Amino acid sequence: MTSVGLSQPAPRPARARRTVLAVPGSSERFIAKARGLAADCIFLDLEDAVAPAEKQAARAQVIAALTSGGTWAPGTITVRVNDWTTPWTTQDAWQVVTGAGAHIDALVLPKATSAAQVHALDLVVTQAEQAAGLPVGRIGFEVQVEDAAGLLHVGEIASSSPRIETLVFGPGDWMASMGMSGLSVGSIPEGYPGDHFHHPMATILVAARANGLAAIDGPFVGIGDPDGFRASARRAAALGYDGKWVIHPSQVEIGNEVFSPAPEVLDRARRIVAAYTEGGAIVVDGEMVDEAGVKVARAMLARVGE
Repeated sequence: MTSVGLSQPAPRPARARRTVLAVPGSSERFIAKARGLAADCIFLDLEDAVAPAEKQAARAQVIAALTSGGTWAPGTITVRVNDWTTPWTTQDAWQVVTGAGAHIDALVLPKATSAAQVHALDLVVTQAEQAAGLPVGRIGFEVQVEDAAGLLHVGEIASSSPRIETLVFGPGDWMASMGMSGLSVGSIPEGYPGDHFHHPMATILVAARANGLAAIDGPFVGIGDPDGFRASARRAAALGYDGKWVIHPSQVEIGNEVFSPAPEVLDRARRIVAAYTEGGAIVVDGEMVDEAGVKVARAMLARVGE
């Protein structure tokens, strides 16, 4: 008799996530348009973008879109389920995995506040994979940390399941959780001489890297403010994040550019690794490079598959 428990450890595939496009699961038109966009990843949303009265219909719409054939330009396809404080989480995961699990790479779990919530989703998905005849553990998780409770437990959350591939910062719920001023999600509120988001973003990044996970920044809702989006993306990239959510097609090209190492940077990284391989501490472009510098260069090259 086959036992049902948490998924077993397995290497997670490397996936580019410079841009992660949010698409309402209830909109056939938006889903159709998203198929051809150049985002690295897409998530079909059953949570915030879908009104309560439309939740069940949105599930059916997402499953139909995933099983209807055709191509998707984004290389990674995910679905965001509702969080565990709602009555929809279990059925979201069960119906999507049993109905279209062969066509998705990961589920996105929003508003995670404990490792137990990830364990619960893992159990549901494991049973759903078994029911659908899918390999157990193939479907990954992307876990959103969006409030004070989630940040306090982010280390436990990050190590709670071998399915987890990314941690995602949720700036909107974070702002509400902390009582921040400002209503423009992803923007830096005025009145504080610093970056309001640095502490949660850095803490999430540390937890992600300690567990071999990617770290993704949340959305910038000012779709008419490309300079603001670029500035937000650059802050995340400079901190070490791998990518950012985008909520409008106009943000995709900017995000892909910001989270792609410049050609001259990659060339210098290659020269550093090559020179160091020939013998110890070296000087490249007038700067001393030791083993620590080589690790930085190799990490940079790894981001583009080298």
